[in-house]
Amino acid sequence: MTKIWQKSKSKSNSIIENYNTGDDYLMDLEIFPFDVQASTAHAEMLGLIGVLTNEEVKSLVDELDSILKNFQKGRIQIRVEDEDCHTVIENLLIKKLGNVGKKIHTGRSRNDQVLTAVRLYTVSKLREITEINKDVITHFIEFAENNKNIPLPGYTHTQQAMLSSFGHWSLSFVEGLINDQEIINKAVDINNQNPLGTAAGFGVSFPLDRVYTKKKLNFDKNIINSLFAQASRGKFESLTLESLSQVMLTLSRFATDMLFFTARETGFVKVSEDLTTGSSIMPQKKNLDSMELMRGNASVIFSHQLTVKNIPKGVISGYNRDLQLIKKPLIESLNIAQSSLEVVREFIKGITINQDVIGKAIKKDIFAVDMANEMVEKDGVSFRDAYVKVGQALEDVKEFNLEENIKSKKSLGSPGNLDLGYYKKMLKKL
Repeated sequence: MTKIWQKSKSKSNSIIENYNTGDDYLMDLEIFPFDVQASTAHAEMLGLIGVLTNEEVKSLVDELDSILKNFQKGRIQIRVEDEDCHTVIENLLIKKLGNVGKKIHTGRSRNDQVLTAVRLYTVSKLREITEINKDVITHFIEFAENNKNIPLPGYTHTQQAMLSSFGHWSLSFVEGLINDQEIINKAVDINNQNPLGTAAGFGVSFPLDRVYTKKKLNFDKNIINSLFAQASRGKFESLTLESLSQVMLTLSRFATDMLFFTARETGFVKVSEDLTTGSSIMPQKKNLDSMELMRGNASVIFSHQLTVKNIPKGVISGYNRDLQLIKKPLIESLNIAQSSLEVVREFIKGITINQDVIGKAIKKDIFAVDMANEMVEKDGVSFRDAYVKVGQALEDVKEFNLEENIKSKKSLGSPGNLDLGYYKKMLKKL
């Protein structure tokens, strides 16, 4: 296919072509529908300002709709020599409509095409992630409510510390994911700005109706300064990846807990067999590979965020081809975060708690703090004195009824005062 920028019929150097394109053409399979959407809005806008006739607009819009349908049916591919989805779409329009197809690029650059498609894609993906995250939160709340008084040893320094509960444990992920969602919401707000019409960063002489394209594409507002539209590359993506990094920080803790709780040495919980994998040599193995990969994928997204920050750092104002390299870590990170949330949703539905095992695993010195607090309340001694006395005679620590001990923790947010209603209200606000 002819490249958008090609001015002569001379052949491209394949080594240079492959290096310049990289795997960007594969990433464009993700944003293809959004470029069609933006091209449709652009064509309609050109009709409104008199650059295209009504007939030309209709033919372009109809053909763009046909291109999208053919793409969704797998009939359109992007090859290295095509460079990107923008070239494919424009060449298909020209092939079908001739000179009318050549008019689609009036008043725009591939720069604002890429920006617009990526922003539409990012907002769409973040909204998908939001819905999955809210569903995950719902499952965690249900798990907490169903298991609010089932004991679980709490750990500090990976050693038993104080008694907790599965309800308490579960809601720690709820509150984390609620906070993460608030950052995602901000990332949506930042990304949801219209760059279409800023062209290569310096505007055009046509009186483009950017208010129309903003409304047509459901952006909240326009990016006004055309040069900043290019400068926003990396900034917007970095914030997006920060929101995903926060989600993965929360999920990586869940992953490690699952690995710890299901280990033979603990055995606090078991999970549905369909959530596990096997070993090629050891018949007995049931591995939680997805949890190990989740921890690793958290690091992948953290690395991607650093990449996205470093690529545009210090470049001269205006478009630079380096910025193309931001697309891949953005798309990969969005897909990783989405699939990770989907995996956690399956796990939280597939947990079975082994209460007998937990009861035997809990050592009585886990109640040392309770003993000290009891001395403060009943004997009127200072906590520091009670702490020393209990610490010097740990063998004398008495055992408490597990469920009663959980209920005795009355401070807000502790195992005996979970305030489930608060989380349900917060979920409705997300």
